[in-house]
Amino acid sequence: MSSMFFESWAGILRTLVIGTLAYGALVALLLISGKRTLTKLNAFDLVITVALGSTLATVLLSKDVTLAEGVAAFVLLIGLQFIVTWSSVRWAAFSRLVKADPTLLFYQGRMLERPLRQQRVTESEVRAVIRATGHSVMDEVEAVILETDGSFSVLPRVEGLAGSLQHDVDNYPPSAA
Repeated sequence: MSSMFFESWAGILRTLVIGTLAYGALVALLLISGKRTLTKLNAFDLVITVALGSTLATVLLSKDVTLAEGVAAFVLLIGLQFIVTWSSVRWAAFSRLVKADPTLLFYQGRMLERPLRQQRVTESEVRAVIRATGHSVMDEVEAVILETDGSFSVLPRVEGLAGSLQHDVDNYPPSAA
């Protein structure tokens, strides 16, 4: 029963030493790999974030995993993320494979039912996003876009301006269906 709460000072010392070294190695690798490694742009970025955290926890708590093995796992994960991001910048087909396009959910006073259903977003969520940006009237809003990272962009209605930032948004402007 006592081993559940305390096994040895050596185990605690190992956790402190390995944890400090693994944390330092992870931070150094992330600094070397650049800002894109932990951005929140797509599902692959979420996977790398969770995998790095899980690997750090395993290195910290499992006596069966050495520091060298943990650092090798960090290098592998960050290397794979680098390859995915490097490839998506260079090849449009690969980029389309690993990233979703932003999706138009609301346009000029009208909720777009099909994209809302496809993205599993409710009309009340869209209205809440509009309110959160300080708009009190739906007519003040040109469009609401669900971005690739799951955040929402609310574009205010500006007379006489064509939407130049919306060229990569799925179904912008919506068809007259």
